[in-house]
Amino acid sequence: MENNTSLQQQLLEAGVHFGHLRKKWNPKMLPYIYAEKKGIHIIDLNKTVECLQEASAALKSIAKSGKKIMFVGTKKQAKEIITECARRVNMPYVTERWLGGMLTNFNTVRKSVKKMQSIEKMLADGSFDNITKKERLTLSRDRDKMEKVLGGISQLSRVPAALLIFDIGHEHIALAEAKRLGIQTFGIVDTNCDPNKVDFPVPANDDATKSIAIIANFITAAIAEGLAERQAEKSDDNEEADDVQDRGNRLSLEEEGGADGDRRGKAQPKRRTGGPGGGGRRPAAGGAKR
Repeated sequence: MENNTSLQQQLLEAGVHFGHLRKKWNPKMLPYIYAEKKGIHIIDLNKTVECLQEASAALKSIAKSGKKIMFVGTKKQAKEIITECARRVNMPYVTERWLGGMLTNFNTVRKSVKKMQSIEKMLADGSFDNITKKERLTLSRDRDKMEKVLGGISQLSRVPAALLIFDIGHEHIALAEAKRLGIQTFGIVDTNCDPNKVDFPVPANDDATKSIAIIANFITAAIAEGLAERQAEKSDDNEEADDVQDRGNRLSLEEEGGADGDRRGKAQPKRRTGGPGGGGRRPAAGGAKR
């Protein structure tokens, strides 16, 4: 309870409760609105805390399972925060511009990423030393353009398991693509947005830098916990596998030792000797009776 209170206090200080003007509101946000003050809607922070904890638990579970979560925030206020948070947990991110078809046409986007990586490699290892200065400059510019838009997803080899969106109204194309592919969506939802469009809405101010930062950091900490638990389980599994292997090796050595002992201790088969019931001659038939 104390943690919830302190979190609520932090959210209050960061201005997470400030919504949009009343005339801009979306009626579907009514359950998350606490009051109206001077024409501005105030978000209910109790609901924000509940939703934030629920979303964080779900994202932690996804991270623990080893799947990727894509951070999306192309607003000026969110760019730096999102980039820093995504890099901290080694997750893909989009902070410059959402390319249409980044998810629905993922194979084509991957080709562009590979092209960017091949140019980087060639510029680094000196493969372009024989071309003119102008051509090298053109390639460098192309690489920089692609790096700006695709740099955050360069390590993404498949479509992510979830999208974490900061302002679902601004990133409507990303949201539509995720819905089409059945990808789970998590998003900060302000009073001018429809919370039903995302699977896990977090009602909060999506314009203030402080508000975005506190929510992004809280969620990133949960994802980091999930990754740490996954790593711990992996190391435990490896230790168990090593123990099983050691036991198996010991058993096989013991079996081999036992088999050698059996072979050495086996008695030679006895020869059959003549005697009663043995292999002696039978008495001659037809002996005279007296």
